[in-house]
Amino acid sequence: MAGYLYCALAMVTVGSTVVVSKIIGATLPPFTATALRFAMALPVFLALCWLLRARMPRVDLRDAALLVMQACAGSVGYTVLLISGTTLSSAATAAVLLGTLPIVSGAFAVLVLGERPTLRLLAAIVLAAIGVIVASGIAWPASVAVPAANAPGYALNVQQLLGSALMLAAVACEAFFILLHKRLRAPIDALPLSSLMCAMGFLFAGAVALFAEQPWQLEIDAAAWKAMAFYALVPTVLGFLLWYVGTSRVSGMEAALFTALAPVSATILASTILREPIMLHQLTGLACVLAAVASLAWRHRAYGRVEF
Repeated sequence: MAGYLYCALAMVTVGSTVVVSKIIGATLPPFTATALRFAMALPVFLALCWLLRARMPRVDLRDAALLVMQACAGSVGYTVLLISGTTLSSAATAAVLLGTLPIVSGAFAVLVLGERPTLRLLAAIVLAAIGVIVASGIAWPASVAVPAANAPGYALNVQQLLGSALMLAAVACEAFFILLHKRLRAPIDALPLSSLMCAMGFLFAGAVALFAEQPWQLEIDAAAWKAMAFYALVPTVLGFLLWYVGTSRVSGMEAALFTALAPVSATILASTILREPIMLHQLTGLACVLAAVASLAWRHRAYGRVEF
């Protein structure tokens, strides 16, 4: 029972990243926000490594290159695209897109790793795609024609489409992280790996922020600092601990089913904290995505990790 509670709480923290990212994106540019997230989380991870005597791995050049790519995609790319995507789309729509991670990871496994697709996986991909299209709520004036630039609602439609595309790109970055992790030769424990991802993510995001965003000229208000601290300490650190303690006490199928709580919690938090109205098309899309995830989980196969 405790394992179920830990996994559920971990997924609630994952869902909260959608709401927090939208708050952060209203004030901070994405690379600066990403660098601050990792700068706050890294000392905590290093302290945990010291307390738990977790050893940093020794890797060869090939694995080192894979770790760098993992940090660029799964750490920096995911966070930057998540913040950018939630800025342009509603948090409820972003929550639905976040829930497609297991399906996108499964598609990557087929396309890149050459795994043989099952009918269940193909059906899940189709169902998730329908959910994404429905949840995005792109309503063109004509049934199939692209509206003119001066048509009513054109700018809003383009913004929704771009926000959804950025969110899907964030999910693709996370799926790419999973693919790269499977290619590592040396096994790396979760805590040292998270510490490495934080360190490299801070360096990469910080370098881009210094070059492109001039963070020293920004005026960061108290709300943005609180949101950044929450993102760094609750989903990133506490969510990590809850998830790995919880998954050590439940089966793989049960853990996979709990990932469906992330988009659900994100949708609820978007309504309660951001006061966003939850539309019927978003609930319909969420139902399609959850059904797709459940169909994969019931197969005793979990495609993906959980990003904190």
